[in-house]
Amino acid sequence: MTTPMPRPLVATCLDLPADSPGGSVELFHDFYTGPDPLIPARAFMLRPSGPAPVLPAGLGLLTVTGKTLQGPTFHRYVAALSRALAHALAAEPVEVLHLQHLAFGATPALLRALPDRPRIALIHGTDLLFAEQHRDQLQVLRESARLADAVVAPTPAMADHLLRLAPHTDPRKIHHIPWGVPDRLLRHPPAPFGAAPAERLRLLYAGRLTPEKGGVVLAQALAALPGIELSIAAPAAEFGAFRPVLQQAGVDARYLGWLPRPQLWQAFTEHDALAVPSTTLEAMGLVALEAQACGLPVLYQPVPGLVEALGASALAVDFTDPAAVARTLGRLRTARTLLTELRDAGRANAARHPLSTTATALAELGRRLG
Repeated sequence: MTTPMPRPLVATCLDLPADSPGGSVELFHDFYTGPDPLIPARAFMLRPSGPAPVLPAGLGLLTVTGKTLQGPTFHRYVAALSRALAHALAAEPVEVLHLQHLAFGATPALLRALPDRPRIALIHGTDLLFAEQHRDQLQVLRESARLADAVVAPTPAMADHLLRLAPHTDPRKIHHIPWGVPDRLLRHPPAPFGAAPAERLRLLYAGRLTPEKGGVVLAQALAALPGIELSIAAPAAEFGAFRPVLQQAGVDARYLGWLPRPQLWQAFTEHDALAVPSTTLEAMGLVALEAQACGLPVLYQPVPGLVEALGASALAVDFTDPAAVARTLGRLRTARTLLTELRDAGRANAARHPLSTTATALAELGRRLG
């Protein structure tokens, strides 16, 4: 039997408070934390301003304040974060850096703290969006892409977008490694809950409610549509800010809370379809892949990232066109065989993306760079 190659020790940092919601945070934990992480790492996030949350094994907290996006305060924040990382990693046998995002503060801070290690940068999508909106973040992104020994893009669309923002990036250093679904979910998905009555369609939205996620267009598309029961799983503060949008559209939504991962997976089995109405781009749309793994059909706006990750395994629909949404949801209510077909296609698509395969590819890339 072949003995697995040891995986190089990684240093990585996500400069978000440890209690932050979002797909990038979940992926970070999937890779680097827990009692038996897929990637051996010294992984750090920021200490929250409130009470410290229950932390997964292997996650360190950095007490660095003043996070911002541009101007002199941004550069002071990066310098403070770099000093904290250098101190925390001084005695660690780190072999490779994983730079989460090409923008924001953790990437330049890690580059300063450990300047002589191989560097793998991982595109998450928000780094590209913020680089478009903030001059300093665009500068960080371009410099990070230049200094990285390898850049990992989960979809070709993310690589193309990066090259538009940083056209001098050497395309030979860009590697396409898709993100993945936890293997335990693929092996043991939750049991189906049961179908809704024929006259109803249980639609779920799950994720952040930031503008680029398309909550507003979803509410507008569902206005005055009969027979649709909308549930929303999102951070509480974001749902509170979003409630007036629902009220203005006349949409009565059931709020589920910001669900822990196992509870979200169970919620997938209690609905008939997941709506992913993102308006700009997605790195890969992990929530959609996890829904597919649980047997939940997906309706998605065909934006970069989602098109490559989902393709024909899900139903593309223009959420900015209420008439198109009405026709699509009407089809799903009256032709239940379509839901069955989408359920089968989705499970097959999710099975193509086990997270262990992603981790193995990242580890092999790190060994090659070392």
